[in-house]
Amino acid sequence: MSEEILINVTPQETRVAVMQMGVVQDLHIERSSSRGIVSNVYLGKVKRVLPGMQSAFIDIGLDRSAFLHVADIWSNGGEGVEPKPIEKILSDGQTLLVQVIKEPIGTKGARLSTQISIAGRLLVYLPQETHIGVSQRIENAEQREALRARLQATLPEGHKGGYIIRTVAESAADLDFEADIRYLDKLWSNLQSAARTASAPQLLYCELDISLRVLRDFVSLETSRILVDSRSTFQKMQEFAADYNQGALERLDHYPGVRPLFDLYSVEEEIERALSKRVDLKSGGYLIIDQTEAMTTIDVNTGGFVGLRNFDDTIFKTNLEATQVIARQLRLRNLGGIIICDFIDMDSPEHRDAVLAEFKKALARDHTRVSVNGFSALGLVEMTRKRTRESLAHVLCEPCPTCQGRGEVKTAQTVCYEILREIVREARQFNAREYRILASQQVIDLFLEEESQALAQLSDFIGKPISMQVETLYSQEQYDVILM
Repeated sequence: MSEEILINVTPQETRVAVMQMGVVQDLHIERSSSRGIVSNVYLGKVKRVLPGMQSAFIDIGLDRSAFLHVADIWSNGGEGVEPKPIEKILSDGQTLLVQVIKEPIGTKGARLSTQISIAGRLLVYLPQETHIGVSQRIENAEQREALRARLQATLPEGHKGGYIIRTVAESAADLDFEADIRYLDKLWSNLQSAARTASAPQLLYCELDISLRVLRDFVSLETSRILVDSRSTFQKMQEFAADYNQGALERLDHYPGVRPLFDLYSVEEEIERALSKRVDLKSGGYLIIDQTEAMTTIDVNTGGFVGLRNFDDTIFKTNLEATQVIARQLRLRNLGGIIICDFIDMDSPEHRDAVLAEFKKALARDHTRVSVNGFSALGLVEMTRKRTRESLAHVLCEPCPTCQGRGEVKTAQTVCYEILREIVREARQFNAREYRILASQQVIDLFLEEESQALAQLSDFIGKPISMQVETLYSQEQYDVILM
């Protein structure tokens, strides 16, 4: 199935949409203000060695010094060898090559390692190592050995350095391995050349931005076109493709149109729908997707779909359609962690098996690792999807200031009764001349109508007048009781 990749670029952010048959299948957003520094390689300078903590502060050119622990110093000791203390390895003012392994958080600086690793599409290059490792996610022992042997046979004679074979390499051809090796060798050679002439502190290698990662990670044999709406980004991608991925060069196009690219392909509408809890199915059924801290739940409903034959057939067709839509929504929203899918109950074991098989087939197109456990005793499909980045909702949204993320607000009547209780509490503690209620229009209207008698009774009970004032900026839940 052919696919198109659309790249929308603004100074603030770059958005990438992967399209199949005119439908958005995957979405990536990278904002210039929040690009991380993990995997960046710096020529750093030791500012201070702390023997008591067996660590050192390294200046890499950021606002705060980065942190290097003795355990993150490459080749410090080994099997059966006592590691050296950090004061025997580093000294103040010394320069060294370091890589960021953890982002700076709060008042803490970035965490560093002296073991360098450079990621390619299929391989991770470890220039200081000699062994070839295989991703732990590839569990089959025979397949692990076969991949290791294939890579060993592909390496040029006398080649130095080690590799880790990534999960996506399971279906790669030998030519793909060769291309990745050349790409990583060139990166390492450029990094070494920069290090020889640089003065610390200085950034030597920066992880690719999203537009270039498209050429490295997203382009496949199924990609028919890559459309970019920024001429400068298009030229940058052309240069990168010419050096590292010439197969993508002829599929790379610049979009000069007046109408925004994402509007032309209805991507903006799809993003809006991906932020909604409800997803409609073509048949008339729908999904309800709830994302929480602990897990994500997906509920399948028949909605307005009545089918043509019988009720069991209607349920079966709705569940089959839902499998495709759920798999797509997981990619589009980048939902990770534990996911529970509540398909409509099916009495037929054959129907359950068919739905599960179709679901696994739809999930097989996902580049992120997915594990499906099948139907539980309660009829739920339990699965996990690896968290690779923040979900779409976390990137684009924040908790509602009115409901604080509950998704619901208290009724005006509930707020009225809270205010009445608050006035009783205040009256017992303070002897005010008058009590004034500041609240939203909806709450004040209720006090003037259905709850007017309750307010009058309270005024008689405390023996003080109660006045009201509308605050147009207050949400329905907000109120204040002012002592006059």
